Amino acid sequence: MMKGRTLRFRMMVLFCSVVGVLLAASYLAFWGILAHEVSAQINRRLLETARPIIADIVTEPNAKDVDRLDIPGEFFELLEPAGQVLQHSKNLTTPIDMKDLKPSVAGPVFGIAAIGSGETLHIAFIPFQQGNQPRILAVAIPTFGTNRVLDSFGRVALLLFLLSLLLTAVISAFYVGRSLKPVMALTQHAALMAKRVTNREGFWTPLPVHSPHDELGRLADTFNQLLQSVDSAVRQLRQFVTDASHELRTPLAVLHGETELLLSKPRSAEEYQTTLSALDDEFKKLTRIVEGLFTLSMADAGQLHLACEPLYINEVLEEACALGTSRARTKNIVIVRDLSREIAYSGDEAFLHELFLIFLDNAIKYSSDDTQIRVTLKQQDGAIQARFEDQGIGISSEHLSHIFERFYRAAPSSNGDAHSGGLGLAIAQAIAGAQGGSIECRSVLGAGSTFTVTLPVANSMKGSTGTPPKQKLMLS
Repeated sequence: MMKGRTLRFRMMVLFCSVVGVLLAASYLAFWGILAHEVSAQINRRLLETARPIIADIVTEPNAKDVDRLDIPGEFFELLEPAGQVLQHSKNLTTPIDMKDLKPSVAGPVFGIAAIGSGETLHIAFIPFQQGNQPRILAVAIPTFGTNRVLDSFGRVALLLFLLSLLLTAVISAFYVGRSLKPVMALTQHAALMAKRVTNREGFWTPLPVHSPHDELGRLADTFNQLLQSVDSAVRQLRQFVTDASHELRTPLAVLHGETELLLSKPRSAEEYQTTLSALDDEFKKLTRIVEGLFTLSMADAGQLHLACEPLYINEVLEEACALGTSRARTKNIVIVRDLSREIAYSGDEAFLHELFLIFLDNAIKYSSDDTQIRVTLKQQDGAIQARFEDQGIGISSEHLSHIFERFYRAAPSSNGDAHSGGLGLAIAQAIAGAQGGSIECRSVLGAGSTFTVTLPVANSMKGSTGTPPKQKLMLS
């Protein structure tokens, strides 16, 4: 809270400083413009005052008109170009102190002068010709009125400046506090979520969005999306660690139990062989789980690099079906293949082989005895599609959206044998994704499931040679 107040104070001071500098510059500019305009008006007034007097002097050179002038607040002198006073008005008891001003016959000269009493004057020296003699008429008026106007404006400007600063401070304090309120709310909410990171139920709750269309609202929305992704990743990581430890615990417990039993007393060769065979099975399960976890970790890190080699994808699928035939025969399951069309492709043969085996393994495992598994391969709509259709137990709709999650099983395995400890479909999705493809599942509970692997035709080899054999059905 103290940091929030400090930031508010700093922003208010910064805002007031900027506004204060702008206001000061504005008032100084106004004052300068006013002073210049007042001086220009006074100069015009001096010229207008001098014009009839100069006309009289030129018309009557010997009339001594300047000596007879006695106008309150106006002072006159008739000068030679050298500055010698020839005539002066009656209200001048002493000559005008011209200070540093130098009259010129080339044109009017304006400035500030003084008289004996110390009063300052606005003065203008206007040259003219009196017959053949150059003369200069000095016309002066007191500066008191001008200074009073400028002083009054200065006092008003200073008062307005202070009031403007005060009003700016009040407005800035209000709006800065109002603007920072959503930021403070976001900070407090984020701090609360930081304390709840270790909460098993999840730490994310939506940040408050006061104005969804302004910058802070969009920032809050962005943080909401980020935190939701982080929370989802944390949940998945926790679930993954829990499931992995559970999956590894069972084979490790079997290994530990079998080893203790084997070492408890001397055994016959047959018993040793039986136990070692059981240990070998458990080691194979552990190996499959560890290899599956490694494959998924590489996929998560974006480092699942697949080879790009020319192959015929129908041959890879045929080999996978051939490997699954022996397992299918134990349940009297027939694998019907429609793989007669050769389709050239460029990809990783080992990973594609593993991808197809995962679906064949699941189809055999979850199918009833004396059923069929249909495997088809075709190319259409710019993609290659490998379809695996079984007549197994099917998947209910509530499980269908979770089947690609790691260690997730929609139904327990009938014989306890799993291709990769519940990681099969997750690995399949990772391999298909690395190839730029996708997997679709359609299933009816009790009637079977159909998995369709779609691979982009962009990976297929162009201009393949050879004539494809005629389409045929192969029964295993």
